[in-house]
Amino acid sequence: MPDIAENGRTWVLSGPTSSYALHLTEHDELLHLHWGPAIALADAEALAARPLPTCSSFESPLDGREEYPVEGGPRFVRPALSVRTAQRRGTEWHFERYETEGDELRLRFRDGGLAVTLHYRMRGDVVERWTTLDNDGAEPLELLRADSATWTLPEREEWRLSQLHGRWAAESRLARSPLTYGEKVIGSRRGHTGHQHLPWVALDTDATEERGEVYGCALGWSGSWRIAVAQLPDARVQITGGAGHDESGLLLLAAGETFTTPVFAGLWSDGGFGGASRTWHAYQRTYVIPDAGQDRPVLYNSWEATQFDISEDQQEALARRAAAAGVELFVVDDGWFGARTSDRAGLGDWTPNPDRFPDGLAPLADRVHALGMRFGIWVEPEMVNPDSDLYRAHPDWVQYQPGRKRTEQRNQLVLNLAREDVQEYLWEQLHGLLSNAPVDYVKWDFNRCFTDAGWPGDAYPQRLWVDHVRALYALLDRLRQAHPGVAFESCSGGGGRIDLGVLSRTDQVWTSDNTDPLDRLAIQHGFSQIHPARVMAAWVTDSPNTQLNGRVSSLRFRFVSAMAGVLGVGGDLTRWTAEELAEARRWVDLYKEIRPLVQHGDQYRLRPPRGGLSAVQYVRGDETVVLALLQSQHYGEPLPALRLRGLDPTASYECLETGEVHRGAVLLHHGLDAGLRGDLDATVLRLRRI
Repeated sequence: MPDIAENGRTWVLSGPTSSYALHLTEHDELLHLHWGPAIALADAEALAARPLPTCSSFESPLDGREEYPVEGGPRFVRPALSVRTAQRRGTEWHFERYETEGDELRLRFRDGGLAVTLHYRMRGDVVERWTTLDNDGAEPLELLRADSATWTLPEREEWRLSQLHGRWAAESRLARSPLTYGEKVIGSRRGHTGHQHLPWVALDTDATEERGEVYGCALGWSGSWRIAVAQLPDARVQITGGAGHDESGLLLLAAGETFTTPVFAGLWSDGGFGGASRTWHAYQRTYVIPDAGQDRPVLYNSWEATQFDISEDQQEALARRAAAAGVELFVVDDGWFGARTSDRAGLGDWTPNPDRFPDGLAPLADRVHALGMRFGIWVEPEMVNPDSDLYRAHPDWVQYQPGRKRTEQRNQLVLNLAREDVQEYLWEQLHGLLSNAPVDYVKWDFNRCFTDAGWPGDAYPQRLWVDHVRALYALLDRLRQAHPGVAFESCSGGGGRIDLGVLSRTDQVWTSDNTDPLDRLAIQHGFSQIHPARVMAAWVTDSPNTQLNGRVSSLRFRFVSAMAGVLGVGGDLTRWTAEELAEARRWVDLYKEIRPLVQHGDQYRLRPPRGGLSAVQYVRGDETVVLALLQSQHYGEPLPALRLRGLDPTASYECLETGEVHRGAVLLHHGLDAGLRGDLDATVLRLRRI
């Protein structure tokens, strides 16, 4: 419950260690007061009493201080809200009222027929912010830009910006750089979250992995998006973010219509980058991820073993080998439906191929269940091949510009999910599919970007950028409600659709199409800055890695690398030797023992993957586990000791692998030297309080 001043114009939201405070002036200017260590209401009122600075006619005292800067009036910063009507552009609002409901604070403003509600909610030490725009007037309003929130940082010198960048097969790589005057803008113009950036930033001045103040922001939106980090001329810093990639037009709000922005969440931590990450992880496990308390099963996916050349008998043979290796979920990937014998045909026709599965998917699913495993399938509902029954019947159902070539990528086009008839078709197809076979798991893919985002005949065609995502969310929500026992994985050619929005509707995400265990270390390190291991799918595939780089690595190294998240296997098990299958079973059994720590524990990044030794630790209750991976070793140098974190410094812990007893924040040394040698080696060390 927020703390509220007697005059109803100063508010403080507080979590276990932090507070967020804001104030409304007598001129209805909503100003930011504080974001950081916990403060009392009296402290916030003292901050509110400070006058705004005096500025020249070339500056504005509001810039860098407003909670949600709108376009119009004496403002020169990037506006969070830009509205256009037939008569004018911009916003001149006045305050109507505030409301509280549970731990949510709502501040309502009005400008003619436009009602703007700013929402605030504290979840632990994470502040959730979003905005609702209601057109209560008689005329339509065009939302050129409607960001979720603007975050204001305290005055500091020499801010440093952290972000996650990449491309296909090289996602989520961490970069840190000094913040300079002007704007740093990241985002996606592709219609989905994108491989190029995750919608997250962090700022600090002198933080280390476990010490120092860190501010972080993450956007929950699975379409095009933008986050702008601005260092203003007076050195103040603001972060503005929301749906859409520019100001060309987001939506046209007709009379009586409402738009609710996605959540733009933020946190403050004084526990360094690691402390900020653990706060993000706990927040997602508690408030975002469905059924987060459940363990995710060990998965086998048949794609790399079979590609499009699949049959029912062949899949059953793979399933028998997977079950013998201890796998708990068997997934049939692409190629089971329509005329899908290559990537050139079949997308959109979501019925089992009668030649490959003459009696549908149910017989194979039943046999997989009889082996003690769950059964899953791959789908890509938002796409269509021109060579498909769906496209031949409805060529107008795709995104396209009139009189222009329809650009194919991976031989497919993007369905216009903003259309209600497309939404209903996909519901009927997917609901029927899940109703006619005992499917437990759906891998939902998205293998191309928007290119021809047109909608001929619609009064405001650019709305498809937003309405596609809203329709995707509605479809997932509807399917989850109708089939509560089915788990969903978000995939987009790897990590092209990972964000808080899709994570609130899926059980895990496919981190990257790159399954090389060495490359994965940096990808997984970056991913962990914001998202927990509980959702990070990671596979053990074949060596050499024929899909990407030809690198040779041991089964040991591949398994330990993948055990840092939700373990899966994706190699061709028919080519694995009896010895390899037996070793795989031992690793799978070990993973099941440590799974509660990995998927539900607190994560500590002991050493980043920069060559040499890297290590990650998970702590839960009286147990901890360390995954140590040696990338390379030179000149016979001894390995560095690891100082463990998150343990009781007064307690003793026994290492189950070596039998040694350690006290408090132990330094693991002998276990590493005994378990690691040479290049691309790995070990797992478990400790238990005694």
